[in-house]
Amino acid sequence: MKIENQNIAIKAENITKVFGDFTAVDHISFEVKKGEIFGFLGANGAGKTTAMRMFSGLSIPSSGTATVGGFDVYTETEKIKKNIGYMSQKFSLYGNLSVKENLDFFGGIYGIPRKTLKTKGEELIQKLGLEKEKNKLVSELPLGWKQKLAFSVAIFHEPQIVFLDEPTGGVDPVTRRQFWDMIYEASDRGITIFVTTHYMDEAEYCDRISIMVDGKIAALDSPANLKKQFDAKNMDDVFYELARGAKRLE
Repeated sequence: MKIENQNIAIKAENITKVFGDFTAVDHISFEVKKGEIFGFLGANGAGKTTAMRMFSGLSIPSSGTATVGGFDVYTETEKIKKNIGYMSQKFSLYGNLSVKENLDFFGGIYGIPRKTLKTKGEELIQKLGLEKEKNKLVSELPLGWKQKLAFSVAIFHEPQIVFLDEPTGGVDPVTRRQFWDMIYEASDRGITIFVTTHYMDEAEYCDRISIMVDGKIAALDSPANLKKQFDAKNMDDVFYELARGAKRLE
């Protein structure tokens, strides 16, 4: 199943995920343009990770329709997985393998030809400044370097879309900013970025954002438009107003 608009990377209509009596994701609808940096924001427990798992082919929705990279989330999950990159909020590389061994391992999984893999691996190690650390176990690297390496591996095979789940959690502000520079560079190459975060200041780095509150999308627009709409100085104020409004409706 191919989406009609070739400029759309992700399209969701009333996607819902229910676990027993609990609705984790409640009829959300949105579109993400190709090459866009799309922020999926919300407090912990808002439903961000559950939604991302459905869009990355790791979980089947309870209802609704969606396509990712033109592929259906119900019937074409394997095709979705081949066309995306994924970086989880928990560190996703193998700590007991070296930097180079991780690149070789994941490059093989992604089907990168051996000759190409060697060249791309050397270029990436040099780009990250890890020449001296390439034979060091990944577990011995500082957290910031681990996260940069994990992101680099997630886009190693030049996927259409990369899903980043809380990618900057626990790292210092300088490293966070460097990480976002890498995201911008990937977006400039045409890779669509779908990123979840609970850091409201990171919303300013996105082209558009949606804000999840209790499993629903409470707002969706550019950061500038949302701040104008809520007469807010920053995204923290926007999120506070949305959360307060939701509590008033309970």
